[in-house]
Amino acid sequence: MTAREFDPCRLDVAAFAKEAGELHGRWPLQQFDRVVDASAARDSGAPVTEELAWRVRGERRTLQGGEHQTWLHLSALGEVPMQCQRCLRPVVVEVQVERSFLFVHGEDAAAQLDNDIEEDVLPITRALDLRELVEDEVLLALPIVPRHEVCPTPLVASASETPLDDAPSPFAALAVLKPKTGLN
Repeated sequence: MTAREFDPCRLDVAAFAKEAGELHGRWPLQQFDRVVDASAARDSGAPVTEELAWRVRGERRTLQGGEHQTWLHLSALGEVPMQCQRCLRPVVVEVQVERSFLFVHGEDAAAQLDNDIEEDVLPITRALDLRELVEDEVLLALPIVPRHEVCPTPLVASASETPLDDAPSPFAALAVLKPKTGLN
């Protein structure tokens, strides 16, 4: 018996898990519109050449009583060009995703169970677009404030900013108002 071919853009999750299917590949970052929008590439106009490597594995777990659980294990790795929020220069952010999803029948069951357990719960589908799921997880893995560990160029203060050492103390003006007593 030959292994069934699965399409990552229309993945039958139950069949994939039942056969303990595995898929992997690389997708160009430019195919993920929302990730490109969050990256520095949208502002620079530079072409996006990075790729995201991904791997997915299906699993069907048998519970006591003969019931089955459908699981999907996803990993993705890639680099996303962003803008450093300290120096405003480009910074490449490494994104690594390792997630497992439990699939259940129906939106209501997924919402209820998602509140009760720690794992991610999704409604089962016969046509899951794995690319959208990868994009969602990559977006969640991006830092809110991207920045270099050490910026490549020193930050320059603007002409209107006064260094703190040169600024007069706000308490110096109050010292004049202090009554002079012989106790000092």
